[in-house]
Amino acid sequence: MDDRHNKQGRRQFLKLGAGAVGAGVASMFVPGLANNAFAATHPMDQALIAAAKKDGGLNTIALPPDWANYRKMISEFERLYGIRIHNASPDASSAQELQAIRSLKGQRRGPDVVDVGPSFALIGAAEGLFQPYKVSTWSSIPDNMKDAGGMWYGDYFGVESFGVNRSVVKNAPMTWNDLLKSEYKGMVTLNGSPLGAGAAFGAVFAAAMANGGSLDDIGPGIEFFAKLAKAGNFNPSDATSASLVSGQTPIVVNWDYLNLAQANKNKGMVQIDVLIPEGAAPYGGYYCQAISKYAPNLKAAQLWEEFVYSDAGQLIYLEGYAHPARFSDMVSRGVVPEKMLKELPPAAPYKHVQFPNKAQTEKAQNLLKTEWTKMVKV
Repeated sequence: MDDRHNKQGRRQFLKLGAGAVGAGVASMFVPGLANNAFAATHPMDQALIAAAKKDGGLNTIALPPDWANYRKMISEFERLYGIRIHNASPDASSAQELQAIRSLKGQRRGPDVVDVGPSFALIGAAEGLFQPYKVSTWSSIPDNMKDAGGMWYGDYFGVESFGVNRSVVKNAPMTWNDLLKSEYKGMVTLNGSPLGAGAAFGAVFAAAMANGGSLDDIGPGIEFFAKLAKAGNFNPSDATSASLVSGQTPIVVNWDYLNLAQANKNKGMVQIDVLIPEGAAPYGGYYCQAISKYAPNLKAAQLWEEFVYSDAGQLIYLEGYAHPARFSDMVSRGVVPEKMLKELPPAAPYKHVQFPNKAQTEKAQNLLKTEWTKMVKV
């Protein structure tokens, strides 16, 4: 994926006493929001910071710079704490993240933390690839977005959307069934394979919900993509932000925050419409942070999680159009500025978002494994 434009300037910090902001945190101006300056907290546990610095670095994996504002998340962590991040394989899938934990076990370059789709978080936890850790803001993470034992926890969420390059597509599709129209020959793509990428997995689930399926039955979604492939409309290429903008893959089914980021970045150069498909409840998906059981830089990994789940870290996600896990808590406390709230998409579709539970996710994953390649022949 190409890098999302992101100006990096010198940041100012408000140094408040512990009594003003609570133990273990300090207040800062969230970077990149010069016209939206407001106070937000980030971790300042000196013992943890000192221990993290001794680790000498942090190994992340599969964090594309233009995905959910990870360019800024990484750069701010490095600047705040002086800990260098080595971000391996930025475009790797969730499945590849788990494989990296397995194959690099015991090596200094093994991943310390991962950011995976929930179906892969379940696999990693069941296989014993993660170790438990509960951040200080644990109680404000919704219960349905975290493992009760702290093995993994949702960090941000979005809903499946159509990203449409209007330079190529004359009439934007408004529903899932619209994608079957002959005018969209070879145009419809996913961000990876549903067998290995969370965004694509969610796309199949969303298609199921719009075609007689449900969170308990992803089958109609597989059938829909089989029909789409038979019609010649499904392009099996892995879509990227660059291919959407260039028009190589002019209709990309992807998370709203990724499509919105590209629409905003390329405004004035190419028109990209971001549409939540009509006629069905939106499918919502979140990604999950977890610490590798074999993390070579454990304290740095813990500090990273504290930062990601702090108000400051969560607002960095929101600046990248991804709804942070702690969004409701932060809005209720007045942490999110009105100007930022107004820049988000209309709230109406999000009121009906559906998230699958553990059993539904596992059931869908198992059916995909057996049926996807057999039915979707491209």
